[in-house]
Amino acid sequence: MGYRLAVVGATGAVGREIISTLHDREFPVDDVVALASERSAGAQVSFGEDDTLDVQDLSRFDFKGIDMVLSSPGAKVSAEHSPRAAKAGAVVIDNTSQFRMDPEVPLVVPEVNPDALADYPRRNIVANPNCSTIQMVVALKPLHELARIRRVVVSTYQSTSGAGKDGMDELFNQTRGIYANQPPEPNKFQKQIAFNVIPQIDAFMEDGATKEEWKMAVETKKILDPAIKVTATCVRVPVFIGHAEAVNVEFENPIEEEQAREALRAQPGISVIDYRVEEGYVTPQECAGEDMVYVSRLRVDPTLDNGLNLWIVADNLRKGAALNAVQIAEKLASDYLN
Repeated sequence: MGYRLAVVGATGAVGREIISTLHDREFPVDDVVALASERSAGAQVSFGEDDTLDVQDLSRFDFKGIDMVLSSPGAKVSAEHSPRAAKAGAVVIDNTSQFRMDPEVPLVVPEVNPDALADYPRRNIVANPNCSTIQMVVALKPLHELARIRRVVVSTYQSTSGAGKDGMDELFNQTRGIYANQPPEPNKFQKQIAFNVIPQIDAFMEDGATKEEWKMAVETKKILDPAIKVTATCVRVPVFIGHAEAVNVEFENPIEEEQAREALRAQPGISVIDYRVEEGYVTPQECAGEDMVYVSRLRVDPTLDNGLNLWIVADNLRKGAALNAVQIAEKLASDYLN
């Protein structure tokens, strides 16, 4: 049996990746509808090497008869159209921040908390977590089961694709312009991104944290365990694709490095590449286009009684967005909608 799917935000970086991932993983579809804003209507997006989809106007589309919607527009667009699709009977997998902290909407990473999907009928919406949260909780889950996590301190190194195509274009144009002696003009980002790092992602909140840093804390609690304390510093770096995270974890119980390594290796979705030699670790450039969450630089923190350090890298457009959404759709199809 094939499903009728709609992809909202189909012309964006994540939307295109969702469509590509549906094709690559051979998701059982009878029909895929590409939806975007009125200005994008009439464009085409690729579905595999041989097929294209005509983009339709989201505001005019009737969701009746659609089984699932994989949605990745802005939060304001999602606030309007995801409930409309859900009311028409479709299950919406929403990749924006709009519904993540709604107590009636499950926030799901299939390798971490698949049982939360049982609550999807409350709103007919499932939320896809923030990209930086997803890769971190995939790695934290087996460690939490092993020794109970008390506190997480994370510093992120997030690529420009996390800000969409405009962010990637700004990095490219600024880099090219600097070599041509043209002064960089920040537009998408707060400051020059080429040859620089920016310690601000999203808006500042009253306590001095940015909203991205807040998301990592509250989403980890909702997905993994409300008792875990998380403090984050999120930084934009001049990389096109791939987020990296330096993570320090404090545990309630003793944990040995080799125990942690074995637990991580056994966790679905993780590849441990950790050799204490030159090039014995994974970087964002190497993870682009890959589905796995890569863990490297695993070592004991000698300043804590029960502490570990690790380096986590993943393609933010795939596992951090599109792949996770498609995995949710696969789980819905296999366990709930068949």
